[in-house]
Amino acid sequence: MSTPATAPPTNEIIHIPVTGMTCAACQARVQRSLAKQPGVQDAVVNLMMRTATVTYDPDETNPDALVDTIRATGYGAELASPEQTTFDEQKARDRAQQTEFDELRRKAIVTGLAGAIAMTVSMRLMGSMTPTAGTRTASFGLLVLTAAVMAWAGGRFYRGAWTALRHRSADMNTLVAIGTSAAFVYSVVATVAPSFFMSRGMMADVYYEAVIVIIALVLTGNAFEARAKAQTSSALRSLVQLQPAHATVVRDGADGAQEVDVPVARVESGETVIVRPGDRIPVDGEIMSGESAIDESMLTGEAMPVAKREGDRVYGGTMNGTGAFRYRATTVGGDSMLAQIVRLMRDAQGSRAPIQRLADRISGVFVPVVVALALVTFLLWFVIGTSSGSEAPLAHAFIASIAVLIIACPCAMGLAVPTAVMVATGKGAQLGILIKGGEALQRAGDVTTVVLDKTGTVTEGKPAVVRVLSTTASDDSKRELVRMAASVETMSEHPLADAIVRYAREQGIDVGQPATFQSITGFGATAVVDGHDVVVGNEQLLIDRGVTIDTAAIQTGSPLAGGETLVHVAIDGRLAGVLALADPIKLSSRAAIRRLHALGLDVVMLTGDSQSAADAVARDAGIDRAVAGVLPEGKVAEIRRLQESGRVVAMVGDGINDAPALAQADIGMAIGAGADIAVEAADVVLVRGDLQSAAQAIELSKRTMRTMKQNLFWAFAYNVIGIPIAAGVLYPAFGVLMSPILASGAMAFSSVSVVANSLRLRRARFD
Repeated sequence: MSTPATAPPTNEIIHIPVTGMTCAACQARVQRSLAKQPGVQDAVVNLMMRTATVTYDPDETNPDALVDTIRATGYGAELASPEQTTFDEQKARDRAQQTEFDELRRKAIVTGLAGAIAMTVSMRLMGSMTPTAGTRTASFGLLVLTAAVMAWAGGRFYRGAWTALRHRSADMNTLVAIGTSAAFVYSVVATVAPSFFMSRGMMADVYYEAVIVIIALVLTGNAFEARAKAQTSSALRSLVQLQPAHATVVRDGADGAQEVDVPVARVESGETVIVRPGDRIPVDGEIMSGESAIDESMLTGEAMPVAKREGDRVYGGTMNGTGAFRYRATTVGGDSMLAQIVRLMRDAQGSRAPIQRLADRISGVFVPVVVALALVTFLLWFVIGTSSGSEAPLAHAFIASIAVLIIACPCAMGLAVPTAVMVATGKGAQLGILIKGGEALQRAGDVTTVVLDKTGTVTEGKPAVVRVLSTTASDDSKRELVRMAASVETMSEHPLADAIVRYAREQGIDVGQPATFQSITGFGATAVVDGHDVVVGNEQLLIDRGVTIDTAAIQTGSPLAGGETLVHVAIDGRLAGVLALADPIKLSSRAAIRRLHALGLDVVMLTGDSQSAADAVARDAGIDRAVAGVLPEGKVAEIRRLQESGRVVAMVGDGINDAPALAQADIGMAIGAGADIAVEAADVVLVRGDLQSAAQAIELSKRTMRTMKQNLFWAFAYNVIGIPIAAGVLYPAFGVLMSPILASGAMAFSSVSVVANSLRLRRARFD
């Protein structure tokens, strides 16, 4: 008896805000705790966004249990309210970031002023072997000032260190707390019992100014870091701000239909929405009446306004021009295009690039190793100083060990990759490129071959008249030929017929009303137009109607291209000319393919069309190789063959038939205007709908990877170089001993420099 198949578990993804994290060690601890929980398939904690993105099996765990897990590690966590929209969540995060920055800046300024006072007073106390009543009073005054600063401004470090200790772990707070507490205790002993030092031939120096200035500098670094973090999410914040607060809708009232101003969250699907000149469109929908030009740059990155008329779709957050129109709301709330983009960006920015894994592993053991190095530094210098008879070996050892604690910075390692991911995904959104996570962002930079679908990707995806070939060379005869053909085709629903009618109207040609219209399936159509018998169709239809096909009589001007479809037109039994139709190459495709070649990439086109048509398009667009006559499974097989030959493949497509190939490729790029299933299967969505975006996405990935590697190099190099210098390796040869104050400044600079380097991506040009 066979066992029935069990359906695979349906995993869910949740984003949980986490408070209290200050460095990469915190991030690593929360991440490890979540990953160990039953039912958790994946857990990514983002220090920049301070969120935990957890993929879990709802049959084994639930959001409340995940929140409890985070709290058990010593950090705060709260589930978002069910009423909160994607926009509300981002606005709340922005407010929290601003509040944090304001608090850090205020405390840094006040503590900096206190540090200046402490340094001025300390200069009078240094080197005094015999404390006077005045110096004792000054020392006690500094003690009180330092204690107040530690409690008010530095309290966040000590609370964080205590929380970490209770959970048998350590983080950046631990390093700052141990260093400043040790200096404070040393100074308190020197203040209360100076004889302890003087009886051993040592000066009873105090380091209160060091404690205050260290706290001030660390807070200053944190403030700059908070400000820079806010800048990394500016693109996401700008998108959220695009949603208008209110909408004008038509609703039935006591006096009939009325215009009502309602909050945008209360607009219902199917309602009529009124948009006036200069208004921002509140929700997605379809125009019912009126027309305008709409700025859709926030979606597509394209600055030129898009003409919209009855039947066209409009999107919430875009800006209306000078026209007015009414439209039917079709997609509201969290399903709108703007909400989906915000959600996609948030998910991407909360993801982790594979290159981050090394930093995560090191961060997990970084702080305990640094504490051990500080202890070794203290013991070495104390033993060396005592055995060599140097002055103040205890003070020397003490200063060096504190400098090691203070200069070590796990923050830079934790920020190196997430900052670059956040800035890059934001920059991509500005360009109309939606990148689904750090992994896709990293893989795109490794691409060696770009595979393109033809129809709708390289070409426009719909036929158009490209040439009018008549039996006479005059323009009037060509216009009359088009008028007659278009008049017949107004009654047909064939795509070629639609293209002919559209071309006539674009040329300003008046299209008549045909009589006695007859459609001949697979061949064409006939009708009477203004008393003339007109036949429009393929060559066989005209032959069947007794029309002589004299190709030499047609004024071609140039040889017929392999990718063109010919529609013959006969008037009153005589051949009048031929309309050449083709699926034209998009204006941007040639430049995009040149750009891909400039990036060192091979370009291959796959199509189900004939080889002659494929070769014509490939030749015109500058594509290296065209593979024709392939069905969806054939596209997958070709991509797999390229991968087996060692290529890293990016696939760009737009149709349902492209979805399997998009999934098979190392990077799938879906044209945003394409089928939903193609967009779902892709790693990158090209909202603008042209190949320039594909080239920009790959170039953005390459630049981002360079930035990530630079960040990681300097984050590691900073600690590898800075910790030994702080430990005093330069002192024997050069007499250089780093003070804890300088160490704290260096620590603050390291994190800010990493974020600042990532922010350079915002200014990068991809023209």
